[in-house]
Amino acid sequence: MAIAVIVMTIYGVPPAAAEPVLLPPVKGQFDYQLGGAYDPATSVKIVVRDRLKPPATGKYNICYVNTYQTQPDEGKWWASKHPDLLVRQDGKFVVDKQWNEYLLDTSTDAKRAALMEIIGPWFDRCATDGFKGIDADNLDSWTRSKGVLAMADNVAFAKLLVKRAHVAGLAIAQKNASDLAPTGSSKIGFDFAIVEECQIWKECDKFTAAYGGLVYEIEYNDNTKDSEGNPVDPLSIFNAACSARGNKISVIYRDRGLVPSKSPDYVYKLCK
Repeated sequence: MAIAVIVMTIYGVPPAAAEPVLLPPVKGQFDYQLGGAYDPATSVKIVVRDRLKPPATGKYNICYVNTYQTQPDEGKWWASKHPDLLVRQDGKFVVDKQWNEYLLDTSTDAKRAALMEIIGPWFDRCATDGFKGIDADNLDSWTRSKGVLAMADNVAFAKLLVKRAHVAGLAIAQKNASDLAPTGSSKIGFDFAIVEECQIWKECDKFTAAYGGLVYEIEYNDNTKDSEGNPVDPLSIFNAACSARGNKISVIYRDRGLVPSKSPDYVYKLCK
C-alpha cells in the first residue's frame, strides 16, 4: 500500500479511491461556451465552460482545461514561474501562433509529473465546483512542437490526465488527434470525444468508430475552404455533418469565438 501511495503522489494523483464517473447523455444537445458563460437554452443538456467559470445549473457540465498548451492570458505566468515546463527550440519558447499559446513540455517522466502537480488540482477544483467531465484540449500539440515532442510523450501524459480525472470522479474527453481515437478509447482511457471541424477534415468516422454516440461535434461558421483548399459554404459543411451523423450524435454549428448569446457575433444551430 505504501508503494502505491508513493507512486500516485509522484504522478500528481491523490491517494484516494476513484469516484463513480457519470458520462454525458448520448445525443444530448450541447452548448460550447468557451468565449463566455451565458444561460443555456432549456433544451440544452450539456454545457462546456472554462474551468474558471461556474457550471450551469441543472445541466451536465464539462470543464474546459487547456492541458497541453497555455491559455493566452496565462502565458506570462507559465514563462515566469515554470519556464522549464514549456517547449523550447533554439532557446525560444515554441508558440501555437493561431492562438498565441505556449506548448507544455511533456517530453520526460519528470516534466509530466511536474505538469500534473499544476493541472491535477485544476481537475480537482472542477469536480469540487460541480463539473462532471473534462474537455482536455490540444492532445495533438506535438504536431506544432517543431519536432521537440513526440506523439508518445502526449499519450503518456494523457494517461496521467485520465487517471487524475477518474480519481476525481470526472469523465474525460479526447480532443483532437483523430488517429489516436482507437487507442484513446481502448488504451488511454478517454470516456467520450469532443470534436471540432471533423467534417472539414474528414475525421468524424474515426471518432464515432471509437466512441459511438458519445461524440460531440462542433462545426464553425468561418470555414470557407475544405481540406483540399476548395472553396465551400460553411453552412453546407454543417448540413453535410447533420446528414451524415445528426441522427447518431450531437452536432452543433457555432461562431469561432464561441461568444455569449447576446453578442452580435453569436451563432448557434442544431441539426434539424
